[in-house]
Amino acid sequence: MRETDDELRARLTPLQYEVTQNGGTETAFTGIYWDNHAEGNYRCIVCGEVLFDSATKFESGSGWPSFFEAIDPSRVRLVTDGSHGMVRTEVRCASCDAHLGHRFDDGPAPTGQRFCMNSASLDFHSTS
Repeated sequence: MRETDDELRARLTPLQYEVTQNGGTETAFTGIYWDNHAEGNYRCIVCGEVLFDSATKFESGSGWPSFFEAIDPSRVRLVTDGSHGMVRTEVRCASCDAHLGHRFDDGPAPTGQRFCMNSASLDFHSTS
């Protein structure tokens, strides 16, 4: 059962709520995971769906955690985002529709993609 807006506001921090529910963006180099190098997986902060693995995380220089692929393409939903005078590909959680960040086509091999995610939309679980 999906949480109500009041339940989400009570459970999430104001930044987590703004990012996941209103499509906000945290300031570069301020999120807790942009410089995380531990082994583990990254889950949706709203519903707990496993979205990214640390093995696909790379240093993009952008100030946000970046991954070259999702753990399973069916776990993220890609949406055309025409906001802010540009066209980008928004990344949303396929399970709960939370805004996660954006995908760009300037990532490393093997995919050439950069899933540029907000730390505020993720919950890291260590496997080491």
